[in-house]
Amino acid sequence: MKSYVNLAVLAVLVASLYGPVVRELTVLGVFRSATGAVSHQGAPMHTIADTIHCEDLHYYRPAGQLFTACEDSVLPRFQWFPPVVTFKGPADTTGSIHVIDPKTMKSSRLTFENFSGPFLTHGIDITEDPERTDAVYIFAVNHLANPEYRGGDEPKARSQVELFHHVLNSGTIRHLRSIRHPLVTTPNDIYAVSPHSFYVTNDHLYREGYKRLVENLLPVAKWSTVIHVQLDSLAPSPAESGVDAMVAVEGLWNSNGLGHGPSQEEVLLTSAMGGYLWRMRPNDNRTLSLVDEFAFDSTIDNPSYYQDPYRTADDDASGYVLGGLLRAVELDKTRTQPEATDGVMVWYLRRHPGTMEWEKRLIFEDDGSRIRSASTALLVPKDSVAGEKKAWLFVTGFFSEAMIAVEVTL
Repeated sequence: MKSYVNLAVLAVLVASLYGPVVRELTVLGVFRSATGAVSHQGAPMHTIADTIHCEDLHYYRPAGQLFTACEDSVLPRFQWFPPVVTFKGPADTTGSIHVIDPKTMKSSRLTFENFSGPFLTHGIDITEDPERTDAVYIFAVNHLANPEYRGGDEPKARSQVELFHHVLNSGTIRHLRSIRHPLVTTPNDIYAVSPHSFYVTNDHLYREGYKRLVENLLPVAKWSTVIHVQLDSLAPSPAESGVDAMVAVEGLWNSNGLGHGPSQEEVLLTSAMGGYLWRMRPNDNRTLSLVDEFAFDSTIDNPSYYQDPYRTADDDASGYVLGGLLRAVELDKTRTQPEATDGVMVWYLRRHPGTMEWEKRLIFEDDGSRIRSASTALLVPKDSVAGEKKAWLFVTGFFSEAMIAVEVTL
């Protein structure tokens, strides 16, 4: 009788784990290879020069410009990049903020004022200057080395957030202050509420080691957080001065990318390793509440929302765009290999105009030969011709040597 009970317990355990295990193998791409079914071979495509390792990208609609933070050379990222547990160093390079014109497909570096680095780039966000319509504030994650690290238990990185101010079309960007708080430990991406307020994700609790591996592989390791930061002043000051922070969301698995939805009432948040998009609602007490969840068949990173300028009640192509890795299972091997390739997948989620049911499809795929890695994807509309809606799909990644833009039909 006891053996039957044990067998029954084992059967229940296997049944309960089967679904999550199969899903995670799918998300990691363990058995997947590029199919070429949505690679858009032959479609108009641009490779944008001087856009090295631009992990994040935002379209600022009022100016019709794209903003991103990039590295200035290829090799340093494979020696120091805390988000993928690369700590060889040295962590002394200075990346740059770029503006991209989606009409000319040209990237322009902004000249820093009052800032000399180091600047190890990652997630960014943009918010308008409430006092002048021709200017923006830019928040940017900076993965600095920890000056107090001497081995032992001290963390190797001491990441912080940089705040900049940019007058549109000026060619320069002014550094206002650095922002650091004990609650912000492994910052990944930023959602700017205003110049004085933002959310930032801690994508992991552990920076390296076997516990970090557990965080990556087990859905029950819900140890990451989203932090809300409030600034007393934008004036130059010590990094920890006038910074108030609190936990806005906890109990999530690998909270990672943040993005803006169709209104201020919606904050987009992703689980990179889980392949989930969460639509969140901001509360008056600075926390975030879950509205709904969508599952994708790959890792996903920084989410974006496309507002269809030609939308009608019967035909609205507005939706969410997310980029991820074709085979994330290989990342632990490729993260230190400048010559490697990391294939990409880009997803598009929208409501079907007829039924209002959610419709999810893969709109771009590449084996890594045209672009290596995808951490951000977004759409910029093209002119509608004969009722056919087309857009430029911009794709960039933390290991991509150049951003690409490819024409897609929505």
